[in-house]
Amino acid sequence: MKPSVAVDGVLIKNGKILLIKRKNEPFKDKWALPGGFVEYGERVEDAVLREFQEEVGIKAKIKKLLGVYSEPDRDPRGHVISVVFLLEAEGEPKAGDDAADAKFFSLDNLPPLAFDHEKIIKDAIKEIKR
Repeated sequence: MKPSVAVDGVLIKNGKILLIKRKNEPFKDKWALPGGFVEYGERVEDAVLREFQEEVGIKAKIKKLLGVYSEPDRDPRGHVISVVFLLEAEGEPKAGDDAADAKFFSLDNLPPLAFDHEKIIKDAIKEIKR
């Protein structure tokens, strides 16, 4: 069995980060970065923008690649490699697709997070402070 490829988008504005509440398992009702699986024939850059818009209803632009997260046990469904991008966008989030809710959280007061998203967010904060 081969690993799956996913994407996640990090949008941080004014000391707050945009998260979605997961509608489905795994980690149902936990908060997560907007993202999802890359479709066959799709570039990861296109996938993150598509997933972001589907889940939070906002058109974003890619600022830069944050990193690739590939721990084999980061997703209980199997080996999922996530390519994570820092994004920029304007607008109010509106939950859609696989999201039960979407809102901004203070970086100082994050809710319980799904997957390895706490590590990803820490990496994003370090990158932004550079």
